[in-house]
Amino acid sequence: MPDLPARLRRYFVAYTGAFVALVLLLGTLEQLGLPPRWIGWSFLFLTIILYATIGVLARTANITEYYVAGRSIPALYNGMATSADWMSAASFMGLAGTLYLAGYQGLAYVIGWTGGYVLVALLLAPYLRRFGQYTIPDFLGERYGGDSARLIGVAAVVLASFVYVVAQIYGVGLITSRFVGLQFEVGVFVGLAGILVCSFLGGMRAVTWTQVAQYVILIAAYVVPVAILSFKATGLPLPQIAYGEVLQRVEALETKIFQQPEEVEARRLYRERAEETGERIARLPESLTEERQRLSEKIGELKAGDARMRDIVVVERQRRELPQNVDAARDYWEASMEAAAERGAEPVHHATAFPGDEGRSDNARLNFLALVFCLMIGTAALPHILMRSYTTPTVADARTSVFWSLLFISLLYLTAPAYAVFAKYEIYSGLIGSSIAELPGWIASWGKVGLVSIDDINGDGRLQLAELTLNPDLIVLATPEIAGLPYVVSGLVAAGALAAALSTADGLLLTIAGALSHDLYYKIHRPQASTQWRLLVSKTMLLVVAVLGATVAAQKPASILYMVSWAFSIAAAAFFPALVCGIFWKRANQAGAVAGMLVGMLLTLYYLVRVQFDSIPWLGIHGIRMQPWFGIESLSAGIWGVAAGFVTIVVVSLLTSPPSAELQRFVRSVRYPPMQA
Repeated sequence: MPDLPARLRRYFVAYTGAFVALVLLLGTLEQLGLPPRWIGWSFLFLTIILYATIGVLARTANITEYYVAGRSIPALYNGMATSADWMSAASFMGLAGTLYLAGYQGLAYVIGWTGGYVLVALLLAPYLRRFGQYTIPDFLGERYGGDSARLIGVAAVVLASFVYVVAQIYGVGLITSRFVGLQFEVGVFVGLAGILVCSFLGGMRAVTWTQVAQYVILIAAYVVPVAILSFKATGLPLPQIAYGEVLQRVEALETKIFQQPEEVEARRLYRERAEETGERIARLPESLTEERQRLSEKIGELKAGDARMRDIVVVERQRRELPQNVDAARDYWEASMEAAAERGAEPVHHATAFPGDEGRSDNARLNFLALVFCLMIGTAALPHILMRSYTTPTVADARTSVFWSLLFISLLYLTAPAYAVFAKYEIYSGLIGSSIAELPGWIASWGKVGLVSIDDINGDGRLQLAELTLNPDLIVLATPEIAGLPYVVSGLVAAGALAAALSTADGLLLTIAGALSHDLYYKIHRPQASTQWRLLVSKTMLLVVAVLGATVAAQKPASILYMVSWAFSIAAAAFFPALVCGIFWKRANQAGAVAGMLVGMLLTLYYLVRVQFDSIPWLGIHGIRMQPWFGIESLSAGIWGVAAGFVTIVVVSLLTSPPSAELQRFVRSVRYPPMQA
């Protein structure tokens, strides 16, 4: 690699060796009696100190260094940084968990996310690098002229990236609350300090080199545990190859578990619970009054009898948590009814493609394809990924960087399906059917942070599959504990998840701060601003957005993968039509781009909110859910926005004046080298 300075290579080889030595040292200390909490604290703070050190050493006051790392990052290293920037908490924590729960359907994420990089390489990355500048709104402003497209681009960058960054900070809260014992809300802000120390000091320059270091940690943390499980189950430490054999074992276990009388009975009881809850909803408001009266009478009976205080407290809590009005009760019981109906549904084998009955199989297939489409288009339109095209020295390096990114990402994405299968094998073979009184400690530990719940609905004292609820975000983090591996492996996984969340959060915060400070403040509001003022505004915006994101994340708004999928749909609808038309169609004009971006983004948001939510309590809005169009779920809301965006850009551009000759020359200069222009 002649283009890489020898000193830089030595630094990262030494860093990788030091990290391996740290893991081996902590493993040895665990065998000698080091408490698990100390291992968790060691991984958390030593890695954050490492990232902080890189941030301090790479600090800069140069505007080009701060925004685009001086356009000097070699393709290989830029590929590693892009991979870390890309492989967020959703990829690290949520992907294998979704594959665990959804089986074949979860492959939509693997196909969509990897396929999106093909679009980046072919349609966008080299052209954006030839354009230069700093941000995606920069391109929109120059390509379409005026400030309208730039301003809408800023709004879309902030919205999509903010939803995405909330998911990352939420993941940080989960990691710190579980592995170092901090309260979730406190852990969110502790992780926030680790995020800020890199991006705040050195901008893209510091973040890039930090992300290279974070990639080494996250890929090792992801591959090592599942390789151990693979060797344990098959004698072959290559899970990508060996998991087919384990999948056959899972299929056999599923057939056995699904047919057990206790399992069938539990699912029947859940279906009855769903029906009873539906009757309560139909009889509102009388049913709410009756339920409150029933709980009050039960508390009186318990107090009058010889009941344990714990039983009384449980019922009192149920009465306190009972909704206070009809709208809240309807929302609460509808959620309960859906959860019970899901538990009572007929179980599906892991490898079954497009499960369903009475035509629902076609609906599952449609949602699969729609999600693949949205994830591919969203990948190609994510501002924090496209910005990495600006950090390479040349256009050829930008294209090569995408190749390296896809290679590095594939190491994780080819492992995720194996992770899900090995985790499912461990749970089905070692947990289902166990005595509830003797469940392993990880159930209680993860239950405290709300990611595991047990409900012995048939009262037999044994755990049925239907009675176990696992949040997909815990599968990767908890698998080492589930399989009984040394705690140092759990600490390694936590460090990897933290690296994934921090690396993506850094990139997203820089993207938001850059859009606000460069495009909104400098390009539109105050073009005469000095470099110092621009950097000050960028750092201020970064700090404000980070604190606001942490505040929202502390409310636990949704699962990581849901929030990330929404961000992809928003980015796809807002940017992809305008970017593609801006590069490949000279007739696209400002009016078309502005209209297309607005229509696409607003339609996506409308569909997402109306399909996903029963209510928005903090706005006092209830009963907003509508039936999905053609059965397409909210995760794929962007499919409507992308289609509407393209149509709107074409129609409006053709109905209005064409761009100036200067703008058309600009389009040609972006697509072709100067000698051909």
